[in-house]
Amino acid sequence: MPARVLVVGCGFGGFQAVRRLERRLSAREAEITVVTPQDHLLYTPLLPEVAGGLLDPRDVTVPLTGRLRSRVVLGQVEDIDLPGRTAMVADPEGRRTELGWDRLVLAAGSVSDTGRIPGLEEHAVGFKTTAEAAFLRDHVLQQLELAVSTDDPRERAERTTFVVVGAGFAGTELAAFLQRLSRAFARRRSGPALRPRWVLVDATARVLPELGPDLGAKALRVLRRRGIDVRLSTAVHEVTATGVRTSDGGWIPSRTVVWCGGVTPNPLVRSLGLPLDRGRVRVDERLVVAGRPDVFALGDLAAVPDLTRPGHDTAPTAQHAMRQGRTVADAVVASLRGSTSRPYRHHDLGLAADLGGWHAVARPLGVPLTGPAARVAARGYHLAAVPGNRARIATSWLTGAGRPPLLVHLGHARPPHHASAARSGSWSPT
Repeated sequence: MPARVLVVGCGFGGFQAVRRLERRLSAREAEITVVTPQDHLLYTPLLPEVAGGLLDPRDVTVPLTGRLRSRVVLGQVEDIDLPGRTAMVADPEGRRTELGWDRLVLAAGSVSDTGRIPGLEEHAVGFKTTAEAAFLRDHVLQQLELAVSTDDPRERAERTTFVVVGAGFAGTELAAFLQRLSRAFARRRSGPALRPRWVLVDATARVLPELGPDLGAKALRVLRRRGIDVRLSTAVHEVTATGVRTSDGGWIPSRTVVWCGGVTPNPLVRSLGLPLDRGRVRVDERLVVAGRPDVFALGDLAAVPDLTRPGHDTAPTAQHAMRQGRTVADAVVASLRGSTSRPYRHHDLGLAADLGGWHAVARPLGVPLTGPAARVAARGYHLAAVPGNRARIATSWLTGAGRPPLLVHLGHARPPHHASAARSGSWSPT
């Protein structure tokens, strides 16, 4: 009888784990089931380009149909019984099904970490899905249209000021792309002069800290030269329907607040009774959960030891998740065949941030780059990393080169959900 392998989540890590399991295990050895809330893998690093109108939402969604031969169950895991080796799954219509397993792979990713900031959950929108990216593009254009039609200077200031919280990759790139979109609108729209204002807020002292201080400083100079108000070492204390209060006592009038301020491991892990380290499941160097040789974890919800930096854990990045997915698959195969797999050890390929136009910063294989060379490196990396849709993405980039953006909104007048939805079940698998 084939072993039952259950993979919870099909994002970067889960997808790679399933693909490798399918290559290494025959149907007689294992029956692989994947539980995922979406029928696709979302390539989140390109979401800022969707919000900026350079890519279509379908360009960054890789369908699972035709790419996986495993059984795909659409839904979310609500509960896992480790002693009984079962999982309770709720489908999009609320119907519940119990699935059994012999090997369990936890790749359920993370949710937005909204902290306890008053008003944030009610008035901010997140940035983790194509629906949110499409909404933000429409919303920015709509706010600028409404600003043109009002005679109230206070209302105009609120509608033309946009606040992005979080100066990591998502927040920095989102602010950069949408600032360019709003500037194009202001140049081409007749009527009262518009001066869209973008504010990027972060409690840390650097922009893009993952790229190091030098490249972070260069990115900061690019953003400020464009007129983006970057406020570092500044936390958000309150969000209202008309503005943001910051830790330095400042007040930013705005009707648009985007939360890119970090993530926290999926709440599912807290109910499992497994050893946790700062909310993440502690695993060994082969991604096996301590005391449970039949359970494996990876990505944002796992504390994975970094063998290249003793005493540290790997960062929760897509690059790590994809590699850990392959390591987990090998560990599952080894456990079924009674052998030993290799430990997870990575070699950093580098990181890149696309700031729109010909502006970018990158560190491929440790080599610092800026400007056009960095943008070429960033796009090359994305085309190599995305597990599908490469021709669609490349075609969109080529056909959009040098062409002004289409300044129309498509009716996404209401947000798909606010930042609070992450705590009530909206999650991003790794």
